[in-house]
Amino acid sequence: MDVLFVSSEVAPFSKTGGLGDVAASLPGALSARGHRVAVVTPRYGGIDPQRHGFTWLTTSLEARGERCGLWLKKGGPGTPAVYLLEHDLFYGFRRNPYGEGGSDYPDNPARFAFLARAALELPRALQFRPAVVHFNDWQTALGPWFLRAEHHDDPWLAGARSVFTIHNLAYQGMFAKSFMDLLGLPWSIFRLDGGVEFHDQLNFMKAGLSFADALTTVSPNYAREILTVEGGYGLDTVLRSRSGDLFGILNGIDDREWDPARDPHLPVHYDRRDLRGKVRVKAALQAELGLPVKPHVPLVGLVGRLADQKGIDLLAAATPALLRSDAQFALLGSGQREFEEFFAWVGRERPDRFAARIGFDEGMAHRIEAGSDLFLMPSRFEPCGLNQMYSLRYGTPPVARAVGGLVDTVEDYDGWKRGNGFLFGPLDPVALVVATRRALDVWRDVRAWRGIQERGMDIDFSWERSAERYEALYRGLAEG
Repeated sequence: MDVLFVSSEVAPFSKTGGLGDVAASLPGALSARGHRVAVVTPRYGGIDPQRHGFTWLTTSLEARGERCGLWLKKGGPGTPAVYLLEHDLFYGFRRNPYGEGGSDYPDNPARFAFLARAALELPRALQFRPAVVHFNDWQTALGPWFLRAEHHDDPWLAGARSVFTIHNLAYQGMFAKSFMDLLGLPWSIFRLDGGVEFHDQLNFMKAGLSFADALTTVSPNYAREILTVEGGYGLDTVLRSRSGDLFGILNGIDDREWDPARDPHLPVHYDRRDLRGKVRVKAALQAELGLPVKPHVPLVGLVGRLADQKGIDLLAAATPALLRSDAQFALLGSGQREFEEFFAWVGRERPDRFAARIGFDEGMAHRIEAGSDLFLMPSRFEPCGLNQMYSLRYGTPPVARAVGGLVDTVEDYDGWKRGNGFLFGPLDPVALVVATRRALDVWRDVRAWRGIQERGMDIDFSWERSAERYEALYRGLAEG
């Protein structure tokens, strides 16, 4: 099949979170299965196309009277073609996808409505006839409406069906209703039932939920959670009305980049059959972080955004109790200033037990995943989560809250011969401490711990499985 894949970010060209990784990996996995995939994303000011191997096309496209230039990174067998849209709304003084200095760009509604419209002009410009157009998150959520309303007689999109993926329902793209006219949207769709109205505002996410032919999200359990009042962020009624069109498909990981047997960021490699290298990676990481190099003291890692969504407030409250355990802690991340300042202070106060690196370092992220004995993920909510999959692949059992995709990937250790990690339920620092101490107790049982590690490392989290499910969904839409 021919597939048009539209995303506001695609790694490594642009990335603020998991969306960028998915938009890089899923099209690649689909291409590897023999499909022709064209990925469309903006050229932001921070992207140097030539450095990434793009070439400028003489062909341009036009959306609502606005001309848009194109850069192409050619695809081939097993590789998708990637198109960068060059327009002043994305390029010029804007280096980032969504905003700067903690503030969103005020014209984001116009920017991302243009992204969806311009992407749908690509088939005509390139004589490419997709069977499916796959839109992602609120930034492209007007796309299914544009496909229905503005391209119903377009021969290059004749019969094309739309898929809309919810990566994080908490971010919905809500704007003043005055943007209806500015974006050229008919007021007939500004309605509560099956439209784009939400508390007298324009809600981009709701447009995708209302008008796409099929809806997906990034894990089976998250698909169930968003149908509830607690997990639906006000859109649960809309989602329940479309529950027959909603599919939870677990994200995958790039198992070539995240592979302890060949990871270039590690000083020593290892695999499931021989974990001796992991001990040496731990020692090197302890030295790198300035922690005492003690193989018989467990090292607990955390990598990620320092934000409430990730349960970092739970970790902050639990830190005094955790530091009373005979363990070391390695934290890498950035986010809310109060958390950055708190963990930096803890690191200064307890350099023998706690190492904090504020910011992001890709190599260190890999080394913490590999060198830690445990990995913490106390998330408030987690649509899918990737770090727990990295941890399992690296033989680092997670201690995770039982939400979202964490439930689909982490099986709680039962005290005998089942489980690959440790789950806790209550949104409470005491529950985090209890689960962590339970894991630390099991860590001292060498045979039991080796079994937990091996069960985690045995799981196939590659994109191949996810791509197979998307392929089946696409085929069902195209043939239906």
